[in-house]
Amino acid sequence: MSVIDEVLKANEAYAQHHELRHVSPRPKRRLAVLTCMDTRLEKHTLGLATGDAHILRNAGGIVTDDVIRSLVVSHHLLGTNEVMIINHTDCGLMDRTEEELQRLVLTRSGSDAVAPARFFGFSNVEENVRQQMQKLRSHPWIPKEMPERGFVYDVKTGRLKEVLL
Repeated sequence: MSVIDEVLKANEAYAQHHELRHVSPRPKRRLAVLTCMDTRLEKHTLGLATGDAHILRNAGGIVTDDVIRSLVVSHHLLGTNEVMIINHTDCGLMDRTEEELQRLVLTRSGSDAVAPARFFGFSNVEENVRQQMQKLRSHPWIPKEMPERGFVYDVKTGRLKEVLL
């Protein structure tokens, strides 16, 4: 049985006991979190429950055009008023150049592709957080008064360390 089949079977068991409850698309805590897709950082790591926040994930916790789109919807349509950007130690994109990442994927896949144009590799996690904060703060559709704070999650200690601009 594939992992997807296992997940479908688990979902069916869950659905048998699922209680209908109203969980609003509007986050209760009015928070949006941008973080890496890394498995070691989850909502419970942040003390969040289902419905508390919008959690956006991508490789590296990068402010991309799609992240901007999602945050604009999150704020202007669904009421979030704070943003956390969280990167982490021991990230797979750390200490890798764009050229290295492109070459690796080309070698493994055997073909070129138009997208993604960049993988956004980086060497300094705190500097990467600062760059993401700056990208977000400079966008005209993100209100200047909305707090955007950046953090590094230490995968060994489980603690967040704030990164200042």
